[in-house]
Amino acid sequence: MSKSLARVKAALEAAGAPVEVLEMTESTRTAEEAARAAGCTVDQIAKSIIFRGEETGHVVLFLTAGGNRVDPAKATVVAGQPLGKADADLIRAETGFAIGGVAPVGHLNPVSAYFDPRLSSFDRVWAAAGTPRHIFAIDPGTLLSITGAEIADFTD
Repeated sequence: MSKSLARVKAALEAAGAPVEVLEMTESTRTAEEAARAAGCTVDQIAKSIIFRGEETGHVVLFLTAGGNRVDPAKATVVAGQPLGKADADLIRAETGFAIGGVAPVGHLNPVSAYFDPRLSSFDRVWAAAGTPRHIFAIDPGTLLSITGAEIADFTD
């Protein structure tokens, strides 16, 4: 088992979230791929979008419905600082995950996180579990709680 997957499983267990992590035969690197693999709508995918906080130098996580796009201007207001592109090295250093498998939990360092209210429209959503082929289904309220994210309007 990869270290990334193990961290996600441990974080979910520590939070008391009764979640089964599934290994898919195909890639779940994009929201569209994950939705096909999970057999759900693309908006039921809780995608992890990472920006670099220009004042702090640390990553900022936006959990959004798979069909939504993060509006950089709204996200900047929500985060309270200018945001820039987070490169793969920064994302890996701060979260411990590679792009395409960034999970909403199990990060190496604490991250500021914001939650798209669209995700709350569903009974369950699916999120990356630390690799490009592992995902898990979870109640959006539980996901919001265990991530410590703040509900905010940051999408187009």
